Amino acid sequence: MKFNTIKNLSKNIKGLSLLALVVITPFALADKPEKPEKPEKPEKHNITIGEIPAIEVHLNQDEIEDGKINVYDLIKQGQLIFDARFNYLDGRGRPASTGAGADRDPNGQHDFLRTSGPDSSACASCHSQPFSGGAGDFVANVFVLAQVLDPITFSVDPNFSNERNTLGMYGAGPIEMLAREMSDDLIAIRESTKQQAALTGQEESAQLITKGISFGSITILANGLIDPSNIEGVDWDLIIKPFPQKGAVVSLREFTNNAMNHHHGIQSVERFGEFTDPDQDGVVNELTVGDITAITVFQATLPVPTQKKPKNKKVKNAVKNGVNQFANIGCNECHQEELVLESRLFVEPNPFNPAGNLQQSEVDNLFTWDMTGKKGTGLEKFKQGAIVKAFTDLKRHNLCDQDFDFFCNEQLTQGSLLGYADANDFTMSAPARPTQQFLTRKLWDVANSGPYGHRGDLSSITEAIHFHGGQARVSRDNYFELDQYDQDSIIEFLKTLGVFEASNIKKR
Repeated sequence: MKFNTIKNLSKNIKGLSLLALVVITPFALADKPEKPEKPEKPEKHNITIGEIPAIEVHLNQDEIEDGKINVYDLIKQGQLIFDARFNYLDGRGRPASTGAGADRDPNGQHDFLRTSGPDSSACASCHSQPFSGGAGDFVANVFVLAQVLDPITFSVDPNFSNERNTLGMYGAGPIEMLAREMSDDLIAIRESTKQQAALTGQEESAQLITKGISFGSITILANGLIDPSNIEGVDWDLIIKPFPQKGAVVSLREFTNNAMNHHHGIQSVERFGEFTDPDQDGVVNELTVGDITAITVFQATLPVPTQKKPKNKKVKNAVKNGVNQFANIGCNECHQEELVLESRLFVEPNPFNPAGNLQQSEVDNLFTWDMTGKKGTGLEKFKQGAIVKAFTDLKRHNLCDQDFDFFCNEQLTQGSLLGYADANDFTMSAPARPTQQFLTRKLWDVANSGPYGHRGDLSSITEAIHFHGGQARVSRDNYFELDQYDQDSIIEFLKTLGVFEASNIKKR
């Protein structure tokens, strides 16, 4: 019954369909009502057309310390500053200042000069290999100490400067923290030895060992004076300075303040003062304290280099053999595969910062960053700390002897072995840092940080090994006594160490 009713209803609907079409069509063809126009978006009146500074927004250090600036926004701003191409509206150029910040006659100075500087518009112009924040090719070399000269020099002769290759900054945060912990250890040994000498009234000596690395020994006389004659590979203040090749700069912050003035003519507030214009370029407060914190934190949070596992079985076997041979011939005595951090945190500012750089006493809240977190630098956790696989001992070594002196090309000394210490604390006057000594090169980015050597004038890893003399002579000779397969295996192993992914702030 229900079925028939539905069937009849269907017929009636069909019968009405044409009539319905006639009735409905006029309405269907009628003009549709017009949609209301969308209101125009209010114009942004703060947009400036024409020339603008590369950095339009500057950060306030107090807001960073109060947590009002998200850490990832801080890193993002730091990368913006690192990659920015500064112009005259930012204060780029330093007509009345040398690269060391000393006063000079502003007349006739060069806006750009490859030797004495300013020599670049951006940090990333040199630190670009394989990504922003990385190393640099030979063309990006810096002429260290030419920046202090007044008048300037146009010469690249080694009598006027020390030519150095640009180092990569990936993993720089863990490196700075390693240096701090090692410095704390060495200073604690010195102070303990001082107390012992004062207690016994006699000369006391102690070995300077931190994280398994020996920096010689220290002797304290009964009168409290320090005999530094047996200190090795570090300044007499026992503060390890991990940047750059010479080991003359203690922190990323100091490195940044130095470089901003030297390379770009950008003068930071914390180094040159607020509302001052010592370089007479017409711009004040070129980078705020907060800006320097941002770019420091950006560099400190760059991911650590990694080891890329080969997929090819032949290469995989060679790499495995290379790891063993690297250790067997003694390369790891200086290029130590891993050092252990007691703390996972990067802390800013550095307690050893010299004057002209933000001090811990000047901040209410320290910036801290877990370098092992999911969004950290990629460090491997170990107990309460972390493992840093950088292949270095952060110690200065001499790689020259009578047969090989390639790495002894520099003629100008850079600073004194006194470091930040008081000259009156020692039994002798401090000499200059030896020109033939350099920090053990970190190998964790060797796959893509060539060319090699502190001048960047060696095109292959094998060439760099060949010129290892002096304290590395035994390991060097051991390498060339290996058969070809074992030599190739070591090279293949080293080729797996590098920076294989750019810093990704969104991912972090």
